[in-house]
Amino acid sequence: MFGYYILIAGIALVSWLVSNRLQSKFDYYSKVHLRNGMSGAEIAEQMLHDHGIYDVKVISTPGRLTDHYNPVDKTVNLSEAVYNQRNAAAAAVAAHECGHAVQHATAYSWLTMRSQMVPIVNVSSSLSQWLIVGGLILGIASKGLSIGYIVAIVGLILMGIATAFSLITLPVEYDASNRALAWLKNKNMVSQQEYAGAEDSLKWAARTYLVAAIGAVASMLYWALQVFGRRE
Repeated sequence: MFGYYILIAGIALVSWLVSNRLQSKFDYYSKVHLRNGMSGAEIAEQMLHDHGIYDVKVISTPGRLTDHYNPVDKTVNLSEAVYNQRNAAAAAVAAHECGHAVQHATAYSWLTMRSQMVPIVNVSSSLSQWLIVGGLILGIASKGLSIGYIVAIVGLILMGIATAFSLITLPVEYDASNRALAWLKNKNMVSQQEYAGAEDSLKWAARTYLVAAIGAVASMLYWALQVFGRRE
């Protein structure tokens, strides 16, 4: 278990560093005001309409960097710092979330797969580690197909589903950013300086998902070694 704590601490440290860097980037590019004077909400609505999407609402949501697209009620939820602001960071985030709306409208396969996994992941992510630890406690090292071993394997399967979800999230997020940046550039929505800021902001946002995926894979491998190693 000591090795696991070291692993978790290392991942948490990297995650904190990346998140902190994202915050500083967002703050920096929030000072780069858009020449077109459009707010994040207006950027979002324009991108949706340019893609022929009129059944998605753009609404404001409390918090900071709480922006997300909800495919269930078809809403682009923009944080207060994005919805009302008129800067490169707000434009980047607003366009990115609309990128998810475009994915939804065009039945982007990775997003469809990710959405289908959400109900399972909501359960598996909270139960997997408890089942693995419980299986180890029950004594998976005993000879034969023990109950503990079966419980631990079930836990690993559930953890594998959650890990797969983290990996599938990567192409979804990167593709949304690519769609956002392409639209901002092709429609001349931003200047060269503003575009550079938007690109840099989205790059660091994507890295938070990358760190999460690496952490999920590392954690699963650790527990797999614990289960199968003790079995042997």
